[in-house]
Amino acid sequence: MISSTLTNESVPSTATAENVIVVRGLTKTFKDFWNRPKAKAVDNVDFEVRRGEVFGLLGPNGSGKSTTVKMLLGLLYPTKGHIEVFGKSPRHVATKARIGYLPEESYLYRYLDSKETLDFFGNLFSITGQKLNQRSQQLIDMVGLAQAQRRQVGEFSKGMQRRIGLAQALVNDPDLVILDEPTAGLDPIGCREVKDLIIALARRGKTVILSSHLLSDVEDVCDRVVIYYGGKIQAIGTLKELLSTPDAIRITTPILPRSTMETILGVIRRDVSEDRIRIDTPTQNLEDYFLRVVRKARESEAQTSGATSGNRVAAYLRGEADETISTQEKILDRLTSPTTTTAQPTISPTMPEANPRLEALTQFSPTFPEKVESTNQNSGTINDTAKANDKLSSLLGKK
Repeated sequence: MISSTLTNESVPSTATAENVIVVRGLTKTFKDFWNRPKAKAVDNVDFEVRRGEVFGLLGPNGSGKSTTVKMLLGLLYPTKGHIEVFGKSPRHVATKARIGYLPEESYLYRYLDSKETLDFFGNLFSITGQKLNQRSQQLIDMVGLAQAQRRQVGEFSKGMQRRIGLAQALVNDPDLVILDEPTAGLDPIGCREVKDLIIALARRGKTVILSSHLLSDVEDVCDRVVIYYGGKIQAIGTLKELLSTPDAIRITTPILPRSTMETILGVIRRDVSEDRIRIDTPTQNLEDYFLRVVRKARESEAQTSGATSGNRVAAYLRGEADETISTQEKILDRLTSPTTTTAQPTISPTMPEANPRLEALTQFSPTFPEKVESTNQNSGTINDTAKANDKLSSLLGKK
């Protein structure tokens, strides 16, 4: 490779069909016990997040990222400014049902297993029955916890807790997904799968807000980023706008003969000084190399009780109809079709021993107690039998 290094709720809505989030003049000041300003976590911030966009929140610790996320979720009220989420206030209850949130720390019930955890969060969104069972299983398979779904969450490692936390953030099929350090504690394979999932969600038109300190993850998936420092936005734009260096050009070619290289360098030196020309060999990404090595070794992979990899995105997150439900509907349609002919079961016309007994039980006669008395002298037994006969006759609709 040859490289030449030349809130207010009363404020009228400003959201459009393409803007999922609109923030204007957002400010949050924390105060002490005496109501004196203690720290200005967010200072006059403006930005928009569009539909189908992966938007990155970057900045050092204490720069205001988490405070911004909490205000977007309605968990904190801004001191000043205006926030809209889907054209509504963050405190609008119906809007919250369209949001999925993975916090920086997974706060889960440690004595529930994976399936019970997803069932619990699914019920909060009024998802029940077969739909919840199928969705939970799809999510468990997607995050690689099928082999550990009966283990209690309290026994999980941090990486496995992040996996089930990601699953619970997606159980309601949200239109806006807010992920705070989603790859923290995950192995390289898990990190790649989370990034693939984020890209898949964006392709379906869902909006993703990603807050992370792993800049390589942000660079791989984000369309636009905002960089915080001291509660203020220091830079905002697309990655291409922020990372491109317009005063340099990179040319990559296969291995060339020495004579050809000298000819090319001679042409370049006519316009560029020697100290500004750099020649090196391209190197592959460590993550790509790691994944390739693991892929080769996967053929001999043993059974594991931990997290697995290579799982597909859940069908409902891909927007696909559930195959099981479709199959059951087809069977039901076939069984209820008026033109359907089914073989009638063969019933024996007589059952020599059972039929007379059943007929006797279902026919009430005043002389029945006497018949019983002839075989059983116990009057208590006769009365009990008569009562049972009356009850059975009433259940069968006979008088």
